[in-house]
Amino acid sequence: MFRRRSLLSAAALVPLLAACSAAPEAAAPPAKPAPGFPYTVTNCGVTTTYQAPPRRAVTMNQHVTEVMLALGLEKSLAGTAYLDDAILPAYEKAYDTVPVLAKEYPSKEALLAANPDFVYGGYASAFDAKAGRSRDDLKRSGIATRLNTEYCPSGSTSLDDLYREVRETGRTFGVADRAETWIRGARTTVAATEKRLEGVSPVSVFVYDSGDKTAFTAGGKGIGNELITRAGGRNVFADLDKTFGDATWEQVLDRRPEVIVIYDYGTTTVAQKKKRLLDDPALQDVPAVKNRRFAVLPLSDTVLGVRVPAAVDKLAAQLHPAAR
Repeated sequence: MFRRRSLLSAAALVPLLAACSAAPEAAAPPAKPAPGFPYTVTNCGVTTTYQAPPRRAVTMNQHVTEVMLALGLEKSLAGTAYLDDAILPAYEKAYDTVPVLAKEYPSKEALLAANPDFVYGGYASAFDAKAGRSRDDLKRSGIATRLNTEYCPSGSTSLDDLYREVRETGRTFGVADRAETWIRGARTTVAATEKRLEGVSPVSVFVYDSGDKTAFTAGGKGIGNELITRAGGRNVFADLDKTFGDATWEQVLDRRPEVIVIYDYGTTTVAQKKKRLLDDPALQDVPAVKNRRFAVLPLSDTVLGVRVPAAVDKLAAQLHPAAR
């Protein structure tokens, strides 16, 4: 009898144990979204919702790379490409930790090989459709994108656009506090320059970027125009409805700039650019040439990036040395 009862008890336990083993596990609670997410932003007509900060970003063009580094986001960078000149010394150490994908723009294959989840372009050329890198192409590959707002199809670019650029990038990467700290510092720098320039008369400025048969110059649409204005200048080609564009040398002569601002980048040196201007017989009556009044800025100072506030002060010192 004892043995039979034991067998019956064991047999009775089998379905109970089977029932226990078949019971579904309790579902894990859903992960909480990161603070500030989801975040939706519209950039140059493209609306994107981020559920979390990108983790493998690639920057193409120096000024957007420096925006990321200024926000302390080097660990979020899976790659970078295309310097116009030397990286700012303050960011050199961080920059050196980021893989360089190409000297200029990477091929689509090289870009995809970095396995990015976000691509940040400084110029419209970063998203060249012929190279297979359009924003639509990358979206089809599951990659979010951002284009620097200086190249959005809109009106003239201002310092408010710079602050928006930094703020939206900070929000996208979950570092809104860092962005606001940077913006406060930038506003302070610009205000200090503005105070030093109180009472000065603007000087007329021609930007010489490059060119021989024509002059490639800064128009009225880009941040370069605002930079000149904030530094106590007046861009003689502010009526050119482009960020950059061509002007004739006859126009340069007719508009008689008092100062020529040379953009320093690439293989043509500042000395070579000055020589080209000084040796041109057609320009001898231009006041800036006659008086040898030149100012110099690195190209990366003159596009929509974190260098602009300091560049305003740098240019102001060259246009109005007595106001220091």
